[in-house]
Amino acid sequence: MDLTTWATFVAASAALLLIPGPTVLLVLSYALSKGRTVAVASAAGVATGDFIAMTASLAGLGALVAASATLFTLLKWAGAVYLVWLGIRLVRSAPAKGMILPDSPDVRARGVYLHNATVTALNPKSIAFFVAFVPQFVNVDAALWPQFAVLIATFVTLATLNALTYALAAARLRRWITRPDALTWLTRAGGASLIGMGALTATLRRV
Repeated sequence: MDLTTWATFVAASAALLLIPGPTVLLVLSYALSKGRTVAVASAAGVATGDFIAMTASLAGLGALVAASATLFTLLKWAGAVYLVWLGIRLVRSAPAKGMILPDSPDVRARGVYLHNATVTALNPKSIAFFVAFVPQFVNVDAALWPQFAVLIATFVTLATLNALTYALAAARLRRWITRPDALTWLTRAGGASLIGMGALTATLRRV
């Protein structure tokens, strides 16, 4: 995997992870009810869940490549279209009101870890996203699993740092994330990033 492709993957992943979604809400919920004592457990749970979901997704992609390189190429194009569509939906769904954080049950760090890992790993939307997202950065003519290892390690590391940052900054972020304008523009920026990445990917794949 060349440095440019990896850097693009890092930028795209970071943009996606920054958007406050269900996982971030879960992390914030636990952090606000239990404080910083569960920050590491929250981040570790997210990391474990993302690792499981992403590995399962890429195992399926590996099997697809073994069956047909042509199908894999088609999946790349379908993924580019999906990213653009997802970006448009994200821009249009930008909330007009601030996000309301749910209450979190009073649990210990072990429970927080297991809950975050389970929710993240078993979310079917995550698996579907990885299947559409990752092929854009894979060279089908090169060995797949070394590329998969790099992508998994990169995404899981970024997801862990993102969750840990949200957890440690929960008190301040609560005031910020409930502001209508902040969440609206953050969501729109994330959607625009997806659209741009999907369009650029489609252009780069033209031969």
